[in-house]
Order: sequence, then C-alpha cells, then structure tokens
Amino acid sequence: MSTQTSRLPGGGGTPRPPAPGGGTSKRLARIDAAIGMVFVAPVLIGAIVLGLVPFGYVVWYALHDWQPLTGQFTWVGSENFTRLLSDGDVWGSLLTTFQFAALLMVLNVTLAMGLAILLNQKLPGTTTFRTFFFSPVIVSTVAWVLIWNFLVASNGGINGVLATFGITGPNWLRDASLALPTVVVIQVFKGVGMNMILFLAALQNVPSELKEAARIDGARATRVFRSITLPLMTPTILLVTMLTMVGAMDVFAPIQILTEGGPGRSTTVISYLLYRTAFVQQDFGYASAIGVLLFFVMLGLAVLQWSTRKRWVHDEV
Repeated sequence: MSTQTSRLPGGGGTPRPPAPGGGTSKRLARIDAAIGMVFVAPVLIGAIVLGLVPFGYVVWYALHDWQPLTGQFTWVGSENFTRLLSDGDVWGSLLTTFQFAALLMVLNVTLAMGLAILLNQKLPGTTTFRTFFFSPVIVSTVAWVLIWNFLVASNGGINGVLATFGITGPNWLRDASLALPTVVVIQVFKGVGMNMILFLAALQNVPSELKEAARIDGARATRVFRSITLPLMTPTILLVTMLTMVGAMDVFAPIQILTEGGPGRSTTVISYLLYRTAFVQQDFGYASAIGVLLFFVMLGLAVLQWSTRKRWVHDEV
C-alpha cells in the first residue's frame, strides 16, 4: 500500500510535495534562453541596423521628390509609386530581369548538377577539374567580367579562335538577340563552381545502403538516381535555386561593365535601371520607389519558392 497520499477535493490526506527539481528546470531554461539571445543578438542587431533601418530610409525617400543637385526634398506621397504603374521602362526592365533570372537558373543549376555527378565518380584528375570550375568563385566579379569583356569583343579571343576555323564570329555584346544570353553565360561560369560543390556534398551524403539495396532489387542507375538520390538532394536543390534566384534578380556589375543596358534596352535589368535613375538622372525619390518594387518582387519570389517546398522537398511536412 502506497505511503504517499494526495489531498482530494473535500477530503483529507497530506498534500503531495512538488516534483523535485521543478524550479531548477525552469531556471535552467531561462538561462539557456538568455544565453541563446546573447548569441543571436549580434546577428539580430546587424539585420536591424544594416537591413531594416536602411530599407525604412528607402521607403521614406520613395515618398519624396528628392533632387540632390537642387537640394529639393518635397513630400509627394504615393506619387512615385503611381508613376511606376505607367512606366514602360520599369516593366520592360522587370521582364528582362525575369528572362535573365530564368536563363541563369536553368543553366546554372543544370550544369552544376552535371558537374557534381561527374566529380562524384572519383575519376582521375577530379581535383584539378574541381579547382578549374571553383576558382572563378573566388575571383573578383569586376576582374572576371573585364576578362570576358576582352574574350567576347568583336575582335576578341573567342572570335579569334572561330576565325582559325574560317568562321566569322558575331558581335556578342552588340547584337540585341545575343547580348543577354552572353551575359548569362558569363555569370553561369562565375558562380557554377559554388553550386557544384553544394551538389557534390549532397550527393556524397546520400546513404550508400539505400542505393545498394535498390541495385540488389534490380534498379538501374538512372532509376536509382531518380527515385533515391534526387529526392534526398531536394533540400540542397531548394537552397541552390533560392540563392541563384536572389543573385540573378539584383545583378548589376556585368551589365554595367559589358553592355550598359544595351544594345537598346535588351539588357536593361531593373537593378541597372535603378542605378541609372538615381545616379545618372539624379531622381533619387523615384529610384527609391524602384528599389522598393525590386525588394517586394524578390520577397514574393522567395516566399513562393519557400511555400511550395512541402510539395517536392524531401522530409518537409
């Protein structure tokens, strides 16, 4: 018979003592939470000071007509945002940005996946091969673009090689139909090495027991990749696509150095239009409104990608 009794409503008995260590557990939980906040605080403060506060200033400037040369800083309310709705240059540049991002996404992710699969075969020379494709990642963007500016010039290296085979190369950056794809290819080779390494890490983290079990059951290599390897890589694919999309939407240096938005407006992406509006036309208020539009477009695309992850990313519930 138990010696411990509980006080029942309307009845006798001695009260049950509190569970030992209850107060200590709560105190430790509060200490853990405080320590966590100490470690999170620098990142949180940085995000507020370097992200949220500047964005607030951009929104504030977008509500004004700001002409630095004349010292004009006049409240106009939503006039700049209303102007966006009827500005064909803005929507044209936004369409060009989507085209650039789509091309870059497809080429970069596909090439990075193919290179990672090749490197995962552990063939001779893979270290040199990996270094060759990863080295552009650590090269300055400006230096990389300047090198390619020489290579794709009308009398540059690529057309020189084509000329040895009797082929007259095009003017890659002055042809409206070739300029945007050319810039995309240059950007692909600049960043594909990082995505290749991420995919390679994901490939090497796939449990070999699962692949071996599938082979024992008679599955071919393509079926193993499609049914086992690829689904387990989907978290990395999500990461790569989101990073590539963000990088493509705010591309600037290659456009500025290679084409300056031309020929015509064929490579005028929205980030370059923002720069030209602010620093060439000196219309900082309207440029701020364009910046706010770009922010919400990128935020919307990121939210769309994140919200659909449960449909195709492994282990997302």
